[in-house]
Amino acid sequence: MLRVVFMGSADVSAVMLDALAYMKAAEVVGVVTQPDRPFGRHQHFMPCPCKAKADVNGLTIICPEHLNCPEVYATLKVWAPDLIVVVAYGQFLRREILELPPLGCINIHLSLLPKYRGASPVQHAILAGDTITGVTAMMMDAGMDSGDILMQARESILPGDTASSLHDRLTLLGAVMLLRVVRQAELGELKRVEQDHALATYAPKLKKEDGLINWHLPAAELVLRVRALNPWPACFTWVPHRVKGGKCLRTKILRAEAVARVPRREPAYQPGEICDVRGAGPVVMCGTGGLRLVEVQPEGARPMSGKALINGCQLSPGDRMDVCEL
Repeated sequence: MLRVVFMGSADVSAVMLDALAYMKAAEVVGVVTQPDRPFGRHQHFMPCPCKAKADVNGLTIICPEHLNCPEVYATLKVWAPDLIVVVAYGQFLRREILELPPLGCINIHLSLLPKYRGASPVQHAILAGDTITGVTAMMMDAGMDSGDILMQARESILPGDTASSLHDRLTLLGAVMLLRVVRQAELGELKRVEQDHALATYAPKLKKEDGLINWHLPAAELVLRVRALNPWPACFTWVPHRVKGGKCLRTKILRAEAVARVPRREPAYQPGEICDVRGAGPVVMCGTGGLRLVEVQPEGARPMSGKALINGCQLSPGDRMDVCEL
């Protein structure tokens, strides 16, 4: 039976740790995860999903602020893992840790490497308009997602996929892959294929401000952006609210669709102006075409239909959805 140390923090880590904890060919001798962080309106300290799952499974846990410190390395040596599994941990492993387990350190990454190395591969696959993505198991090295490939599996990106729905499917695919790879490691059957580094692309970490809509972009591109950034950081704009004296509401766009033909007027509608309030939601003029807001969530409110937004804010053609307060 392999002695395995698991490192992770996010939801995807929790799912894969749960699968690994019930694997007969492996014993999880320790879990390295993130310290509790303040969460929610009241900023209560909460464990990350991986720590919560490790607690449920009765596993030994350490939560260092920084992974690459002597105390962590000393603990890992005591645990004496044959293999280290890393899933969405968020920190680089120094060389001494990479070289500690005899079978190496394995990472499960939610893309078809070498495409979309980095922190947000699922979102960037949707942003790019890809129709295929997948999961990669790789042997870790000192670089960022640059190690040898051990196994890959493909997954279609559906027309209605958001980052959330696609992430959920890739997580399950990755959990199955992890069990297969650990079994191969136990049998000494791992096969490594070097990545073609010339084909590498990168998916940098998203920031909250990345959600701000730029209405000068084509509507088709904005549809991809709305899908890719749902649920976080979520695309948002500023909606005028006549009932509240014209105050602008910061409003998330949860679902949207491109409209090829938009109403015309003289002077022409400009990007950011509402050009139609008929149908399932307001249509906002873009650099090319229009974007219909199908589902939205104004700040402090629950998600609602675009039609409800029209009625609640008393929107009219010519109203602007621009940055009017920050």
